[in-house]
Amino acid sequence: MSKTSETPTLMQQRFRGYLPVVIDVETGGFNDKTDALLEIAAVLVEMDDDGWLERGETLQYNIQPFEGANLEKAALEFTGIDPWSPLRDARPEGEALRELFQPIRRAIRRNQCKRAILVGHNATFDLGFLKEAAERNEIRRNPFHPFSTFDTAALAGLALGHTVLAESCRLAGLSFDNKEAHSAAYDAEKTADLFCFIVNRWKALGGWPLPEPATTSE
Repeated sequence: MSKTSETPTLMQQRFRGYLPVVIDVETGGFNDKTDALLEIAAVLVEMDDDGWLERGETLQYNIQPFEGANLEKAALEFTGIDPWSPLRDARPEGEALRELFQPIRRAIRRNQCKRAILVGHNATFDLGFLKEAAERNEIRRNPFHPFSTFDTAALAGLALGHTVLAESCRLAGLSFDNKEAHSAAYDAEKTADLFCFIVNRWKALGGWPLPEPATTSE
C-alpha cells in the first residue's frame, strides 16, 4: 500500500514531524559571521519499515570563501584545507547551498515532514555557519529548523559516557579513521552512524514506540 498524506510515515511520527539531516562544516575559524565556510556535507537519514534508522545519501560541497571572509591560519592548519587550491573544485557559497537544499526538501516531502532538523556533533556550531551562509546569500527557504538541533555530543555523553566523536564511535563499535577526520563528508557520515546507533539502541531497549499510558479503572 502506498503512503498517503492520511497515513503518516514512521519518520514523521518519530521526531514530531521533523526530518533529521546530519550536517558537518569545515571553516576558516570559529566566528560564523566573519569566518569562511569552506566545506559542507549533509547526510540524509533513512528509516526502514520497522522503524530502524540507517545512513542514507551523502551530499558534499567544497566552497569558495565569500568576499571579505576571514581565514584563520590555525584553522586551516587544523583542517589541512587550502582554500585557493584549484583541485578543490570549489563552488560559490550561495550556489552550493541552493543545490544542497534541493534533495533535502525532496526528502522532507517524501517523509511527509514539515522541515529538517540539523543533527551535528556540537550542532550549534554547524547550525550557526549554515544559517549565516543562507542569510548572507539571501536564501529565504532554508529547510532547517532555525534553532532546534539534535546534538550527538550530548546524546553520546548520555548513551556512551563520552562526548568526543572519535571515541564515541569506537565505544559504539563503529570504525573511525583519524586520518580521514576533519573532512566534512567523513565527519558527517560518522556523525550519522553514531546518531543512528543511539536512536536504534534506544528502540532496541524498549524506549520507542512509547508504551501506552496506564489507565486506572474506576
